[in-house]
Formats: sequence, C-alpha cells, structure tokens
Amino acid sequence: MSNQTEAEAKKKFSFGDFYKKLGPMVALIVLIVLVSVLNFSFLDPLNLLNLLRQVSVNALIAFGMEFVILTGGIDLSVGAIVALSGAFTAQLVLAGVPTLLSLLIGMLTGAIFGAINGVIIAYGKAAPFIATLATQTILRGATYVFTKGNPITGTKMSNNFGFQFFGQGYLFGIPFPVYIMAIFYICAYILLHRTTFGRKTYALGGNPKAAFVAGVKNNKMIILIYTIAGFLSAVAGAILTSRLASAQPDAGNAYEMDAIAAVVLGGTSLAGGKGRMFGTLIGALIIGVLNNGMNLLGISSFYQQIVKGIVILVAVLLDRKQAKA
Repeated sequence: MSNQTEAEAKKKFSFGDFYKKLGPMVALIVLIVLVSVLNFSFLDPLNLLNLLRQVSVNALIAFGMEFVILTGGIDLSVGAIVALSGAFTAQLVLAGVPTLLSLLIGMLTGAIFGAINGVIIAYGKAAPFIATLATQTILRGATYVFTKGNPITGTKMSNNFGFQFFGQGYLFGIPFPVYIMAIFYICAYILLHRTTFGRKTYALGGNPKAAFVAGVKNNKMIILIYTIAGFLSAVAGAILTSRLASAQPDAGNAYEMDAIAAVVLGGTSLAGGKGRMFGTLIGALIIGVLNNGMNLLGISSFYQQIVKGIVILVAVLLDRKQAKA
C-alpha cells in the first residue's frame, strides 16, 4: 500500500513537472500547426520574419514583467512607458541629437519611470496594482501633453539611417529587432538564473519575510526590478518608434496585458516565486503567433480582443490550479 502511494505521488509530481516545463512549448507547437493548416501563408519566410519582428516588442516588455511578477507584483505602466519614452526619443532625433545618444536617453527615461514605480511600491507601501495603475494614467496623460495629441514625425527621423535601422533594418537577412530581443533575453536569463540577484528575486517572491531575514534588502530589490521593467519597456518603445518612423501618442496601448499574458502563459505564477525566463519567451511567441494567425485569417480586431481575453483568462485559471496543486 505504501509503495502504491509513493508511486502515485511520484506520478503526480512527474505530470506537474511536465506541465510546468513543457506545457507552454506544447501549446506553441499546437498553435503553430493549427494556424499553418488554416492558412498556408503563415509558414512563408517573410511572414515568419515579420512575426519575429512583432514579437520582439512584446517579448522585451515581458522579460521585464517576468522579474516583476516573480516578486508577486505587477506593472500596468509599461505600455505608457513605451509611449512616453518613444516620444522623447523621437523628439531628440528630430532635434539633431546623435542617434545613439537619443536612444540611450530614451531608455534612461524608461528606467527612471520604472524606478519611480519601485520607490512608490517599496517605500510608499502601495499595492503594485494601484501604484502602477496611477503611474500608467499619469504617464499616458504626460505623453498626450508632450506630443499635443499628435504623432511626432519628420524627415530628420524618417531619413535617419541609424534610427530607422534600429527598428526596420536587417542583418544577415534577420530583422535587427530580433537580435536586440535575443541579446536582452540572454542577459535577462543569466541575471535571473545564474546570479545572486536572480536568487534574491525568487526569494522575494516566495517569502518576503524570510528573504529579509536572510539579508535581502527588499526595498532596494523592488526598485531595481521595476527599473529593469521600465528600461526594457523603453527599449521596446524605441523599436516601435523606429519601425513606425513616428512616435504615436497612443503607442503601447494595452501592451501591458500582452506582456502579462506572455509571462503567465509561460508558466510563471502570479503569486510570485515560480517561473522561468524561457517560459516567458515561449509565452511571447504564443501571443505573437495568435495575433499573426488571426490577422492572416481575417478575423476582426474586435473578435481578436475577445480571443486574447479568453486566452489570458485560461492562463490565469491554469495558474490558480497549479498553485493549489
């Protein structure tokens, strides 16, 4: 009887381990096969390259969101940071500031906005949901004020080869944003899974009190983590602005939902303390394939919102089921 109980427990553990590690990958493969059967043009190399370019923006935001959610937090301001940092970058380029410096300043502003979120949450003891909802509203409003509600565009930006290459260029036949995504994925993966910072992130999400007793400076960690999320959102904003050759005041609208969905679909627990950066990358690809597939199938954008909402709901329910298991 004892042996049977042990065997059943082992079997249950193995299934849970399989779901956690391979569930997102299996879901991605099934989705790719389904979309390919429904529309053969999905597998066209040009479409796949375009898909990867589109995924790069959401993936970068999701990498930052992964750190945030691992702490048991949430960041609803990332879409607004995409818009405002992109507007700053575009204005600097139009003002004649060197391209690289313009990009770096834009990314720095994103990091500052993220750090402000972290300070409010760490020292203001505000709930992450409420704090970032407030900063989302503030930053979105600031974007409309800064742009006067109009797109920022001009020949200095559209004819700037370096700036255009950042979001539109190709290197060895691969869109340059894909390289940016890959570089930051490697950096995020190493930071999360191979450093003390990563171990502290998991500890903070798993048990904040125990982490504090163990010597983790919780407030400092929270500020750094939200800074990373803001910085990566600004990188995504620079890519988006370059790709569109303009800074749209409503850029990044609802991007926070796609990023959260990517993280949860990748197997990260909304309760914090459990998740992998590779899973988040797979989650971003799932969202990208879903968006691309629905566009190819001619599905109305209204229905697309419904489908994505259902996907997010299913992911959350699965997360809750795993948490109870």
